[in-house]
Amino acid sequence: MRIAMIGSGYVGLVSGACFADFGHEVVCVDKDPAKIERLNANVMPIYEPGLDDLVATNVKAGRLSFTTDLAEGMKGAQAIFIAVGTPSRRGDGHADLSYVYAAAREIAAGLDGYAVIVTKSTVPVGTGDEVERIVREVNPGAEFSVASNPEFLREGAAISDFKRPDRIVIGVEDDRARQVLEELYRPLYLNQAPMMVMSRRTAELTKYAANAFLATKISFINEMADLCEKVGANVQDVARGIGLDNRIGSKFLNAGPGYGGSCFPKDTLALIKTAQDYEAPVRIVETVAQVNEQRKRAMGRKVIAAMGGDVRGKRIGILGLTFKPNTDDMRDSPAIAIIQTLQDAGATIAAYDPEGVEQAKLVLDRVDYAGDPYAALDGADAMVLVTEWDAFRALDLARVKGLLKAPVVVDLRNVYRPEEMQRHGLQYTGIGR
Repeated sequence: MRIAMIGSGYVGLVSGACFADFGHEVVCVDKDPAKIERLNANVMPIYEPGLDDLVATNVKAGRLSFTTDLAEGMKGAQAIFIAVGTPSRRGDGHADLSYVYAAAREIAAGLDGYAVIVTKSTVPVGTGDEVERIVREVNPGAEFSVASNPEFLREGAAISDFKRPDRIVIGVEDDRARQVLEELYRPLYLNQAPMMVMSRRTAELTKYAANAFLATKISFINEMADLCEKVGANVQDVARGIGLDNRIGSKFLNAGPGYGGSCFPKDTLALIKTAQDYEAPVRIVETVAQVNEQRKRAMGRKVIAAMGGDVRGKRIGILGLTFKPNTDDMRDSPAIAIIQTLQDAGATIAAYDPEGVEQAKLVLDRVDYAGDPYAALDGADAMVLVTEWDAFRALDLARVKGLLKAPVVVDLRNVYRPEEMQRHGLQYTGIGR
């Protein structure tokens, strides 16, 4: 099957490469000529493990190509995916759908035969209806369907998630669109991935509901961690104790500095705004977003408290900048608010991240970036572990102790055991224990 993928960012590029690996013919389209030039040279615009090899293999096989020409890219395509950004709109927090609607207008102008237009971008309920209206307005004689096929990819594990999904959600309003999408995902039948066919609006809401629920689990366990610290309990044991209940599950119950990234912050906000528009407020999700936003600066204050309440003139070594490991994504990373809180209190910052430094430079000022974790700790008054990269899980603690000016360690991911840190003479602060 021939597929056009509009948008060669995180979702579009991963999805396009994986579809090509299934044997489909995929053209990824993007308006940025520099990005397309880099992709044609096999230089990835994002860091995602295994993506460069996957792209190179399928380009070489002739199943994957890149272009800036949408009309050329969608020629003969039976499925045209919209995988453009839907960031939070400035001013009101609603999802900015301008890129989605612009893509719809361009698609409409170039349609020359039946195709299914599929929103892969995360979009509010009713967006598919508006895409259909736009296409009919621009090209009244066009033969097409509009479907919703939300993505459920975790950054850092996106290829595995695409090829071995928990489920495939498709929202359609006619059988012809359903048949096209079922054929498109037929290779996954071998993995027995359940395909859920539902209405377009239901599919759109399913994506937001999934992210909001996962965000709720994170904020819930973070509040339990705060309570554990007050009452003398261990949040890791609490998480295990409740996570083994199949009704709850163990995932997303790791206490930490709060969630970030490209999805949870903007999607919870978009869901809140949509619910308000329909006069069906989602109070739990509103609280989840508030708890998460407040938590990030609270983690900065936690570091200050661990350092005796005053960090003015002190140097702090930060390990980990991205919102999670195995990505270079800095969007809404807790590290941003933590570092800014420490800088506001008069501290200077040295930081190291295996992949995120270049992106961090775009959003953080007055940070000394180190070439390795030990260089970030050399002469620092404290070490703060913010992102749980594998490279930070087995640090030479004797070396850490020797490099630090003061033996203060704040572990915001509970990577280390308190008794192990104490054996090495380190003054240790974790989360919720």
